Amino acid sequence: MNSLKCFLTKYSHIKTKRPFSTDIGELTSLYNFHLNNGGKIVNFGGYNLPVQYSDQSIVNSHLFTRKNASIFDVSHMLQTEIKGKYSVNFFETLCTADIRNLEANSSVLTVFTNEKGGILDDLIVTKINDEFLYVVSNAAMKIQDQHIMLQGLVSYQKRINPSSNIQIKFFDPLQKALIALQGPKASSVLQKYTDVDLKKIYFMKTSTGNIGYVRDCRITRCGYTGEDGFEISIPAEKSENVVKLLLENPAVKLAGLGARDSLRLEAGLCLYGSDINANITPIEGGLTWLVAKRRRESKNFPGADIIVQQIKDGSKIKRIGVTSKAGPPPRHGATILSENGTTLGEITSGCPSPSLGINIAMGYVPTESSKIGTKVGLKIRGKIYEGVITKMPFIKSNYYNKAK
Repeated sequence: MNSLKCFLTKYSHIKTKRPFSTDIGELTSLYNFHLNNGGKIVNFGGYNLPVQYSDQSIVNSHLFTRKNASIFDVSHMLQTEIKGKYSVNFFETLCTADIRNLEANSSVLTVFTNEKGGILDDLIVTKINDEFLYVVSNAAMKIQDQHIMLQGLVSYQKRINPSSNIQIKFFDPLQKALIALQGPKASSVLQKYTDVDLKKIYFMKTSTGNIGYVRDCRITRCGYTGEDGFEISIPAEKSENVVKLLLENPAVKLAGLGARDSLRLEAGLCLYGSDINANITPIEGGLTWLVAKRRRESKNFPGADIIVQQIKDGSKIKRIGVTSKAGPPPRHGATILSENGTTLGEITSGCPSPSLGINIAMGYVPTESSKIGTKVGLKIRGKIYEGVITKMPFIKSNYYNKAK
């Protein structure tokens, strides 16, 4: 309890920022490596990370990832371990996933929600076993997420299970690094250096093993690009060794936040703080699948009544995909108009698609105006351009599933 009070007091003044910032940020273990390799550094989620590298443009980096494999430093993400009996029961009080019925060494995307059903953060929970969870959540929401987990544990032990013995450990990026190896050649490249049989590690599965001479690496088959790939958790002091080893293969290059953003947008994946936030429910965000069937029935997570009611009756607004062929790409805040000029909503993310050669975006409109194929106007810097509501993902995903 005393440690929780100290934590809350220390960080009570901090407010969430938009992901990109000009402020000086914290460093990851690969910071000097990025500089030495031509990384152009920006502040993202409170951390100094490369937006691109001097040897290739963001577009070229994006296209290279789609054909080969790229390494992204995602060490800014909050890595958390939760251990002890009843860890699963505890964590289900905070999120919408069915962790109880998840197989060992399996991962699931889920969300923290508030009492109004709004999304406080999206995160990946890996169930190592019934008494060990590994969680990766967003850097920009680090302080909030730590608060949610610590305060949630106090509440769980007070209201539900006073005898539970659960430990929560947060890792600093200078303790544990996290790199993402993404692209169709990711598996063949990584297999040359690891003792883990990657053919047996399907999408959203995890294992631990060695990469080169580096031990205790957690390899999870997931990512944020729509391509096959892995997120690899490594002891921070060994992160540069692993990255250098992988870069020995000509099919691998370094990539930055710019390519990561356009890749995830083509894949129809949300960016927290832009496409989803505390005022958007999973149903409004097109993420109904994150609310597991058993959890809908038990309704024992924050905002459950509102979320389940929306599942039953539908939501008033809906996240949509939009494409346009003429004019500049619609960016965050651009207005979405009906064909007769009525304001429908606004764009939350947008960019030119390197893979498709057109503009792509996400946004929110009233559900009755969200039909695929509907023509819309996009008001950008005072001018209106034609767009069309388009099914997402914009690019077909290439995850490694058992069916393959």
